[in-house]
Amino acid sequence: MSALTVGHDPEQSWDDLVRFWEEMEWPEGSKVEIIEGIITVSPAPAYRHNVIAERIQRRLYSVIPEDWGVFQTLAIAVPSRLGMLIPDIVVAPVRDDAESDTHIPAALAELVVEVTSKSNARHDRISKPAAYATAGIPLYILVDRWAPEGPTATLYGEPMGDVYRPLSITKFGETIKLPAPFDLAIDTSEFPER
Repeated sequence: MSALTVGHDPEQSWDDLVRFWEEMEWPEGSKVEIIEGIITVSPAPAYRHNVIAERIQRRLYSVIPEDWGVFQTLAIAVPSRLGMLIPDIVVAPVRDDAESDTHIPAALAELVVEVTSKSNARHDRISKPAAYATAGIPLYILVDRWAPEGPTATLYGEPMGDVYRPLSITKFGETIKLPAPFDLAIDTSEFPER
């Protein structure tokens, strides 16, 4: 099943768009994001997709500081890109002074991970990394099960403007290494391919 987009008035302000996103009753279990100013409703990720996210999350817990969290359903806001995005994984400090109960500013994230779905891989390859880089998120991992050259995990870093530099590209079955502050090797042979 593919994503559904919901139209909105282009004259709406960012605050109006976020309010609509927060207050609307969306289908239960769906993933609702604002991507480049367009509300996108996607079905819940498939089982293999979730297995990959879970394997990465499990590894991250062993290396993050006590005051950081690993989140799978946390929305991050990038107002300059008209984005309210829900990465498959967000690593960010846990804060008691959160301004919103529905999302955090993307700039607080230390790492985001996206696992592609066949129907909306373009967002994970193009739109979302541009927003994440704009927000200055230091590291982005794209686990692309549907890459044309075969399943890969790409680590991006050194954001400049809306572009990341690819730090490493790993085929499934190899190990992807995250730099400090994580200093973590993730064995992608644990990932189901499709």
